[in-house]
Amino acid sequence: MNKSSFSSGISRRRFLAATGLAVTVPTIIPASALGQDGRKSPSERVVVGVVGWGMQGPGNTNELLGINDAQVVAACDLDKNHLQQALDKINGRYKNQDCKSYHDYREMMARKDIDAVMIAVPDNWHALVATEAANNKKDIYGEKPLARTIAEQQAIVKAVQDNKRIWQTGSWQRSQGPFRKAAEIVRNGLIGKLTRVEVGLPSNHHDFAKTAPELLAKFPGAPRNPEYLAKVVPDSPDWKIAVTPPPPELDYERWIGPARMEPYIKARVHMNWRWNYNIGGGQLLDWIGHHCDIAHWGMDMDNNGPSEIEGKGEFPPADAIWNTCGKYRITLKYPEDITMTIAGGYSDIQDGTKWIGTEGWVYVNRGKYDASNIDWFVKIPEDRYKVKLYQTKSHMQNFIDCVKSRQPTITPVETAHHSAIPGHLGLISMLVGRKIKWDVTKEVILDDPEATKLLTRPYREPWKLA
Repeated sequence: MNKSSFSSGISRRRFLAATGLAVTVPTIIPASALGQDGRKSPSERVVVGVVGWGMQGPGNTNELLGINDAQVVAACDLDKNHLQQALDKINGRYKNQDCKSYHDYREMMARKDIDAVMIAVPDNWHALVATEAANNKKDIYGEKPLARTIAEQQAIVKAVQDNKRIWQTGSWQRSQGPFRKAAEIVRNGLIGKLTRVEVGLPSNHHDFAKTAPELLAKFPGAPRNPEYLAKVVPDSPDWKIAVTPPPPELDYERWIGPARMEPYIKARVHMNWRWNYNIGGGQLLDWIGHHCDIAHWGMDMDNNGPSEIEGKGEFPPADAIWNTCGKYRITLKYPEDITMTIAGGYSDIQDGTKWIGTEGWVYVNRGKYDASNIDWFVKIPEDRYKVKLYQTKSHMQNFIDCVKSRQPTITPVETAHHSAIPGHLGLISMLVGRKIKWDVTKEVILDDPEATKLLTRPYREPWKLA
C-alpha cells in the first residue's frame, strides 16, 4: 500500500495555513475533498483501480463507490464500450472526470498512487493480472475461481505471499449470516462427527449475455434452445454462420491473451466465455468457489483438501461452441473418513451445501437454510458455542478495512486456492476417465503423468506467467 494515500505527515489545518488557503476553503476545495460530505478525507481513503467491466465488475465497482473509505481512480477493459460504461459510472458517482482509462492493465498496475485493485476478468486472465498486481504491491480483490488451472493458482498464492499483499476473494457467501451460522453449527459439533458433505452446483449452460437467441435465429431449422450451441462444431453450416470478425470496439487478440487462439463467436465471448474450456471452466469451476468454499469452512478444511478424487461427466464435443461439462458427479475422500459429493444435474444432490453427521445434518443455500434441528439457526447453545467464525456484514468493506489494518480478509488467497482445488481435480478426473490421487502437502497428482499435465495449460506467445 502506498503510505502517502493514507497519511501525508502534515495535518490539513497546518497544510492550509502554510499555503494560505485557510480562509478560502469553502470556495476552492470541495466538501468531498475535506470529508465534509460524510466521506473520508483523501488521506484516509484506499485508492483503487478496477480491471474488467463485464459481469462481476460493475457490481463490485458499485460496492466500492458506496464505501467512504475507498476512491476509484482508474478503470481498465479491452472493450471500448465497456470501458466507457465504467468511466461514466465512476465519474458520475464522484461528479468529476478524474477516472483514468486503461487498455493495458500493466500500465495501471505501475501507478504508485494506487493501493488496491479489483479484478473481474475471464479465467484465462486471472493469473497474469493478479500476479502483476501483487508484484506491483497492490492489494487485490479477485473473483472466483482463483484461476483457470491449479498451477496458475499456485503462482497467484506465491505472488501474494511473497509481496505480503492483502487478498479478498469474491466468495461473498462467507459474509452472509446464514452461511456463517451453518458452518458454525458444524464446527461446534452439533451434528456429531461429520461423515459426509454434499455440494450441489448448477448444470448445463446459461446464456448470461443473452446473445444466443440472435445467433440461433440465423441457423436454418435450429431449435431456439441455447443448449443447441453445445452441438455446433467446426466446418458445420451453423459454425460457419457463427464465426464472424470481432467488433471494432473489442481487442479480441488481447482478450484471448494467453489462451489458444480461436475464431471469434459472439455467443462465447462476454459473460458466456465460461462455457468454453479455452477460457473458463463451466458451471463446475464457476461455482466451486461458492458452495465448496462454504463446505470447507464448515469442515475446517480451508488449508486442507481431498486425497482421492473420482468424477464422471457428460461433455459436448470438445470443439463445440459451448464445450463445458453439462452434468457431472464427483466423489472426494477427505481426512477423517469424510466423503464429499460435488454434483450438477443430479436430483439427489440439491443446490447448496449440506453437512451430514452422526447426530444430525445442516443445509444452506442462498435464501434458504434447514437442519435436523432448525433451532440451531436461532441460537447455538452457549455451552456448545466454542468456535466462532470470522464475521463481517460487507464483503467489500471487509476488503477495504483489511487493506488499512493489514489483517487477513474473510476469504484470503490460501482459502480461495483450497476451495477451488476440488473442482479442478474433479474436472481432471473426468477428462482422464479415472480416479486420481492428490498429495495435499506437495500439491501434486500421484503416479499419473497424463493427469499431471492437466494441472497447467500452455501459454500462447508472447504471454508468460512469471
